[in-house]
Amino acid sequence: MHELPASVRVALWATHAWAGGTGMPDALRRALPDVDHTQGLQEQLDLWRDLGEAAVLVALPGPGHTAGLPRCGPVATQAAVEAGEALFVPGLGGMLVPEHSTYGSTGATAHRIDWVAHDCEPVPVHRIEALDHSQLERHLRQRMLAAVDDLEDIGGRPWSSDLAHDLVDDRLGADWSLPPRLPDRARSVIGMAATLSVAATVGLEHSGTLSAVHEHTRASALRSLHRDAEQALADATNAACATLAGWVPVR
Repeated sequence: MHELPASVRVALWATHAWAGGTGMPDALRRALPDVDHTQGLQEQLDLWRDLGEAAVLVALPGPGHTAGLPRCGPVATQAAVEAGEALFVPGLGGMLVPEHSTYGSTGATAHRIDWVAHDCEPVPVHRIEALDHSQLERHLRQRMLAAVDDLEDIGGRPWSSDLAHDLVDDRLGADWSLPPRLPDRARSVIGMAATLSVAATVGLEHSGTLSAVHEHTRASALRSLHRDAEQALADATNAACATLAGWVPVR
């Protein structure tokens, strides 16, 4: 089962909790039902809240793609890129990067996340307030149609096995366990971005029957789609958090 990145879920549920939607312990249980143990998360969230933060935001960086990260040092940047995700707050400057691991015996392993704190610079709130779910949705639809055209031009099946289709179809229309107060448009765009990200990931995991040259071109197109979908997912999440925090009205 493909799920939203842990940082996306925590950003939404923690901001929802800060807005009075639920208590933080319950919010984190609902955000991370697949995680058996966390370390360093609630303590940092409580500190940020006590110091006046109203929203937790998310970045989903990758190698060569760090535009969504707040400005921070090389160690923090590398940690976030390796994890592929990070939480941050805009007012104080501060970032949490998850380190995933497993523990237990063979056949009975458990999932643990240690959240490591890093310094970063504050982020102007107006950059988050400017994000708009309607614009993000239009961009995603255009990007999806362009990706389909590109993959058809390359040839072969974009998702090359019945298993791949099943994995993608399983997530279409899913609610992704999002907070109940989330506006419908935000819920839709987050789901669309997440589904496109899953589709690209599944396509990369299941190679086709093309020549080596065409397979390389196909993989490049899927990686580009995945990168765009991840950026849209981060932007849509942050726009939703801005709404939950009361920075912008429901659009």
